[in-house]
Amino acid sequence: MKKRIIMHIDMDYFFAQVEEVRRPELKDKPVIVGADPKGGKGRGVVSTCNYVARKYGVRSGMPISKAWHLCPGAVFLPVNYELYSEVSARIMKIIKSYGDKFESWGIDEAFIDASSAGSYAAAVEIAKEIKKKIYEQEGLTCSIGIGPNKLIAKIASSFHKPNGLTVVENPEQFLEPLSVRELLWVGPKTEATLNAIGVKTIGELRKVPLKKLIETFGASHGSYLWQAARGIDESPVEEREERKSISREFTFEHDTNDKKIIEEKLKELAKDVWSTVIQGGFQFKAVEIKVRFEDFETHTRSKALLTFTDEYNIIYTTGLSLLREFLKGKKIRLIGIGVGKLREKHGAKGKTKNATLGT
Repeated sequence: MKKRIIMHIDMDYFFAQVEEVRRPELKDKPVIVGADPKGGKGRGVVSTCNYVARKYGVRSGMPISKAWHLCPGAVFLPVNYELYSEVSARIMKIIKSYGDKFESWGIDEAFIDASSAGSYAAAVEIAKEIKKKIYEQEGLTCSIGIGPNKLIAKIASSFHKPNGLTVVENPEQFLEPLSVRELLWVGPKTEATLNAIGVKTIGELRKVPLKKLIETFGASHGSYLWQAARGIDESPVEEREERKSISREFTFEHDTNDKKIIEEKLKELAKDVWSTVIQGGFQFKAVEIKVRFEDFETHTRSKALLTFTDEYNIIYTTGLSLLREFLKGKKIRLIGIGVGKLREKHGAKGKTKNATLGT
């Protein structure tokens, strides 16, 4: 059986790095991309920031007012989704050309199946070539993780950032000392529950019987944790070309019921979705939202439109009307907004792309 070799390519502090390339004078300054801080009184959150800003404690998803108080001397910039989408499209084209299969995981990251390379040594050379090509064309760095599956490659890409390259040939040894929070789909609540039963590292999680995990987390999530702790992930790298939707999701740094922060983030996500719609030359006839509460209870709502459109205002106002029924009590962990029933703008039939994006 052919050895499976998967790469995860993750652009480093993408939004802020694009701004640095566009304005080289920002290179050594703290740069924060997100909502207007309004002198520390602004609503909304940080979309991303460069590593200079991170030295001050600023992080993605942080309330913009907190970021301003941590680093008032930073350069605060609005999110320019149109620009980032244009750069992303060129980068994804480069990445796709090097893989047997390609799967976008958002505006700034993607997987490729590089099994045909035949060895990890050959895959490393491909990764170096990808990094070189992206830097030469766009002036941007990325970090790449290489492993036997998507789970391991994704975790590996976060090591040695920025501009890192990490290869994992022994998943269990690699995962052993890491915090359980490093696993995909493990958030603060799952981490707290695991900590309560004495599990802090993935190595410790591996020792918990499957039956115990299922009793604690349910059949689906419990089984996932048991497999993930062993570095098992059989999910394929998929093109996902035929699905007819474009969506964007965001997980807040802290669960919140602040309507202004939530609505401001919805506005940013709607702009990102709209930018992707325009870039792809699409029109849509449905808008949908997704809400996940602090207890992980998740709801979706959608609304069909009377006619096809590509207007940003329709995305935002329809999404906001759908969202408002959920802004009445429990704190919200995640929101998402998307459009569906896509067609090419001039009515031509053809493939449409699905893009479910996360920050």
